[in-house]
Amino acid sequence: MFGDVTGGYRRVQAICDFVHSKIKFSYPDARPTRCASDSMQEGIGVCRDFAHLAIALCRGMNVPARNCTGYLGDIGVPVDINPMDFSAWFEVFLDGRAPQPSPDWPHRDGARPTCPCQPPSASPDSCDSTW
Repeated sequence: MFGDVTGGYRRVQAICDFVHSKIKFSYPDARPTRCASDSMQEGIGVCRDFAHLAIALCRGMNVPARNCTGYLGDIGVPVDINPMDFSAWFEVFLDGRAPQPSPDWPHRDGARPTCPCQPPSASPDSCDSTW
């Protein structure tokens, strides 16, 4: 599916674009038992589902990837009366460093993203593994 895309960054971007084309964000349809293949089949999910599918696809292409969690920041985005939300994203290890793309990167419409493009203040402890 992504084997003909050369270069690690371009491959990860292609995976992010694919995930965006396959999953629609929906809080009401969130469930803790949804796995990456469920997200792909059902075409719906929340930030952790976007991240799970992207991680599975990256790992399938031998791109090291890990899940991260934290809070979505409220700086530089439209005011939201709802409380700050817990969020999920993923990191990949390319070219000796860990950039932080997420399936919502780049922002699709300039609005508040459903998943952060960069964790606002993530520490290495917020990720599920170390490199």
